[in-house]
Amino acid sequence: DVLVIMAASFRRLLSLGSWLLVMLFFCGSLTEDAEDLVLFDSFTLITYLCKDPEIDEATQEPKNCRDGEAKVNCFPAPNITCRLSNGTEVQFSGSEVGFQKTISCRNVSGSSYKVAVALSLFLGWLGADRFYLGYPALGLLKFCTVGFCGIGTLIDFVLIAMQIVGPADGSDYIVDYYGARLTRLSITNETYRKPHQSL
Repeated sequence: DVLVIMAASFRRLLSLGSWLLVMLFFCGSLTEDAEDLVLFDSFTLITYLCKDPEIDEATQEPKNCRDGEAKVNCFPAPNITCRLSNGTEVQFSGSEVGFQKTISCRNVSGSSYKVAVALSLFLGWLGADRFYLGYPALGLLKFCTVGFCGIGTLIDFVLIAMQIVGPADGSDYIVDYYGARLTRLSITNETYRKPHQSL
């Protein structure tokens, strides 16, 4: 029984590997033909590579982040020939920049997520977390009531840890670029609602 399952898994793995080799060969042969031209808009993931953005150590966001967007350089694969909008053809060797891709980034000021959580956990009963985030009135109120008798401290810790309460200026926390980040999902008029299929 176990050997039959292992043999079936091995066969599936071999067929997947051979399928990938066929796809790579097919894509490679497409890029070598000069007649097969690719438009910049029709690049697939296999035909280009975008570099990671250069990260600012202080903000942990891309250095060229402006208005929630940053640009990264993308390099088409070697032997890709592209037709530009003006009709000229360009052949790439794989070392030159073909285009820039827009990625999203966050607006951060100076409040670190790690510091805010640590202050909320250890000094939340004194209101230090609220002072740090720019809410001096709530910080003073928590200080005078000893964290609302502990209940406000617990609630604030949960809200800060879930990134529901952020800096007072409306910016995002500084979180490690490759670290764990929470993304708030919301439904707006522009969000497409996919209907559920009946079972």
